[in-house]
Amino acid sequence: MFSDSQLKKILLKTKIIADEKTLSDIVKKAAAEKMNLEDYIINEKIASEQSIYEGAADYYQLPFINLKKQIIRKDVLALIPEAAAQENKIISFDQTGGQIKVALLDPMNLEILEFIEKKTGFRPEVHITTPEGIKYIIKQYRKGMEAEFKVIKSETDGGKDSGVKSADPGSEVPIIKIIDTLLEQAFYENASDIHIEPEEKETTIRYRVDGILSSVMTLPKTAHAGLVARIKVLSNLKVDEHRLPQDGRFQIIQKNNKISFRVSVIPILYGEKIVMRLLEEKPKMMTLEQIGFQPGSLEIVKKNIKKPHGMILVTGPTGSGKTTTLYTILNMLNSPKVNISTIEDPIEYNIPHVNQSQTNPKIGFTFANGLRALLRQDPDIIMVGEIRDNETAEIAINAAMTGHLVLSTLHTNDAITTLPRLLEMGIPTFLVASTTNLIIAQRLVRKICRECIQSYNLSEEELGQLKKQINVEKILSILKTEKVVADSEKSFGKLLFYKGKGCSECSNTGYKGRTGIYETLNITPELSKLIAKGAVESDLRQEVERQGIIKIIEDGFIKAKNGITTLEEVLRVTKE
Repeated sequence: MFSDSQLKKILLKTKIIADEKTLSDIVKKAAAEKMNLEDYIINEKIASEQSIYEGAADYYQLPFINLKKQIIRKDVLALIPEAAAQENKIISFDQTGGQIKVALLDPMNLEILEFIEKKTGFRPEVHITTPEGIKYIIKQYRKGMEAEFKVIKSETDGGKDSGVKSADPGSEVPIIKIIDTLLEQAFYENASDIHIEPEEKETTIRYRVDGILSSVMTLPKTAHAGLVARIKVLSNLKVDEHRLPQDGRFQIIQKNNKISFRVSVIPILYGEKIVMRLLEEKPKMMTLEQIGFQPGSLEIVKKNIKKPHGMILVTGPTGSGKTTTLYTILNMLNSPKVNISTIEDPIEYNIPHVNQSQTNPKIGFTFANGLRALLRQDPDIIMVGEIRDNETAEIAINAAMTGHLVLSTLHTNDAITTLPRLLEMGIPTFLVASTTNLIIAQRLVRKICRECIQSYNLSEEELGQLKKQINVEKILSILKTEKVVADSEKSFGKLLFYKGKGCSECSNTGYKGRTGIYETLNITPELSKLIAKGAVESDLRQEVERQGIIKIIEDGFIKAKNGITTLEEVLRVTKE
């Protein structure tokens, strides 16, 4: 990745950006979004990653190479150690005579070129490539997961009881190797969770990738005690406690990334089950556009976060990305002019200059007590991890009423049911009406893999099944209103949709990564009056329909038509 000053020179010299005034405007917009220039240009589709790096190659008068189209011999790849390749973003892709061909991002990194010449004895011939190309080849350093796990499993099977015989079962070499491999592979696979589950005769290990669990290996039951002991040691948990649930945390440094593992241990029928959540200590903060907000919803959110007080609520089931949305909003609000304080359970990511507190019910530090304490800390903006009870709801709403902007989450199926839920908690209708500014309901859907995306039309049978589940005419009308399809389009069955065929890049799933689908309910004066009168849910829904807000499933269909996700994925996550 180029520095902003490097990139400006490249963009202007190669005419990717026409003139300095246009570039200056782009730089200001990137700064306003708190993004570096390269990310902003790619995200806003001002220029593609490939065109930027092809431009850089032209600027530095060096050849450009697309690594994704290269077949690289293992011995050539191994000329540059994995750690050096990862850290310096450089790949050796060919070697002839006394010369080695290398692809990198920054040709001004002369130190790494000198290092390669000294280490290999070959003179580097420099090519420029893209970050995606580097990332693609880095994966080739890794043994296939199956191959590596087979080696470990054979070692474990060979000794049968190896890994559980010593006084400290978590210290046996095969066990250490299994845990190290599990953690490393989970990182490379972009897994969010690792499940270690004891069964009657074996232990199953599964990863959750893009919200879906899949089995990655099974081990003999004899290895289970060693696995549990090793993870407990890493997490500073009681190794000799097997009857009670335990929670812990540990960190590893993985290729210059500091990863935290949040550990939960619970006794089940055949032993102790472990779930580890992977959390990057310094995640790349995204914008609302990047996490999936459409222009209309985006404007509603931006308008409401500028209000000095009131409440913004994000709703949805566990694992629907609520915390990510709140952190994204906090990042937008974060400035030296305001005091932002949070009370969370647990703190998932550390945000610079935000005062984050974690609940501890064992000592009475609950959401309610923590929130009371935060209000004595002169906050401007408060984030409450979740409103779970009447007491927390009352304090949050009073804080919103007395000049604070309060952000929090609730568990409801859609935006409108959040209002009756607050009333059920005993909050007076006039307080709900006067303090609630915005409610966002959301789900996460898997994105179609860009490497194997293909288009298709619905068959008669598929269309018939779809009509049983949704009102296709209404969806078609919304697609027209949102300018996703032409006004002249009359048949839903003739619309082009997309899916992933399945390839090595996405492990043959057809999906890679996730994005959000949203419903943003702006509490208008009309809606506020209905809430204050104590209107029933059906009346509230009628007013919402009149406002014409895009519902979660409708936002999902817009993204499916735009080739971001699939119809199947939208229907899967919006089932009630």
